[in-house]
Amino acid sequence: MTFRRRLMLASAGAVAVAVAVASLVIWFAVRRELRSQVDESLVRRAAAVEHLPFGNFEGELPALPLGPDDPFIFFQVTTPGGRVFGTRGGPDVVIPMPGPIGGLDDVRAGGVHYRVYAEELPNGFTFLLARPLTEVDQTLGRLGVFLLLVTGGGAALAAALGLGVMRAAAGPVTRLTEATERVTETGDLSLRIEEPADTGDEIGRLASSFNAMLGALEASVATQRQLVADASHELRTPITSIRTNLDVLASGAELEPAERERLLQDVQAQLEELTEIVNDLVELARGEEQEPRFGDVRLDEVVAAAVERAERHAPGLSVKTSLEASVIRGDGARIARAVGNLLDNAAKWNPTDAAIEVTVSGGAVEVRDHGPGFADEDLPLVFDRFYRSPSARGMPGSGLGLAIVRQITDAHGGTVTASNAPDGGAVVRLSFLEAEPPGSTD
Repeated sequence: MTFRRRLMLASAGAVAVAVAVASLVIWFAVRRELRSQVDESLVRRAAAVEHLPFGNFEGELPALPLGPDDPFIFFQVTTPGGRVFGTRGGPDVVIPMPGPIGGLDDVRAGGVHYRVYAEELPNGFTFLLARPLTEVDQTLGRLGVFLLLVTGGGAALAAALGLGVMRAAAGPVTRLTEATERVTETGDLSLRIEEPADTGDEIGRLASSFNAMLGALEASVATQRQLVADASHELRTPITSIRTNLDVLASGAELEPAERERLLQDVQAQLEELTEIVNDLVELARGEEQEPRFGDVRLDEVVAAAVERAERHAPGLSVKTSLEASVIRGDGARIARAVGNLLDNAAKWNPTDAAIEVTVSGGAVEVRDHGPGFADEDLPLVFDRFYRSPSARGMPGSGLGLAIVRQITDAHGGTVTASNAPDGGAVVRLSFLEAEPPGSTD
């Protein structure tokens, strides 16, 4: 059973129950009102009957005096000896006394339903007043049939209206289901469902969320495919070079010692480049899967340690620092990796007679070299994966260093920008959220 049909049946059932309960309340209210009128007429006549001289009656009793609008009431007396006298014009059968005597009750006699009032007098006589309920029962029967038809008709009308309402209300859900099935069958993540008017309801938000999810998934898959394509392109060059050199070495051809040494050095360099690309790819993949472990981090200390490592690995490197105490919220190890990548990138372009300038202030770190700077056409692309400017394609590197910097910065909710200094050289600036000082949240 479909969701739409279940919802329609549930609404129709709820309406049917509500109408049935209302019908029962109406039926019992009308029954109570009709019977109360009968009871009032019997009690009113009993007040006059109990004062009659019952000992003087023989044979049939006289009819009770009635007004023009009073209903006919049967009058029956039972003597202390058990003889029964009835009203002239009354029923041919003796109406049985209710038990216990002394109030109102329902009895049946000769196939007729009576409402009776019976009372025992001190002199031993017992009198009974009876009024047939035929009219009341017929009225209640007709009312019951009418209310039953109303209940059934209300349920049918609710089902018809519910079907129309469900078709309108469940339309976006149906389109969402169809879109999901099409995506499952075709794998086409560009599909979108039509969003309803901006009503702010759950269906509209569901459609918007689904479209946003498809958009994010489409962008992720596109990025993944681009990464695989770019990685394949970048890996092809060192692998081809390594294979060529190994084929030459394995061919058994007579090579000069210097030539053999050059080939071996070339293989080693290509292997190092291949290792660097693989490591950077692993870092990118881990960065996408793992959330940073946030804590209070002294940015100036992290940068000082990164500068020390860079100078230790490149003895000829000169770095000038200006580090102010700065506490940020972040993952110290990943921030250190980002700063290290900036220093590596700056070292490639910085002249040997100039120092790289590193500044830390107010939750931001800035790295500047004195090289040629970024070309204007390269500035929007420097943080893209595998992007290498024409002038950098002959230099070592994978083209992933600055992409890793942006990924780490984005994971911390920070920003990274690239620009050129007015007097020459490239400037890359990382900005992070500063940690709140103790007691600031009190």
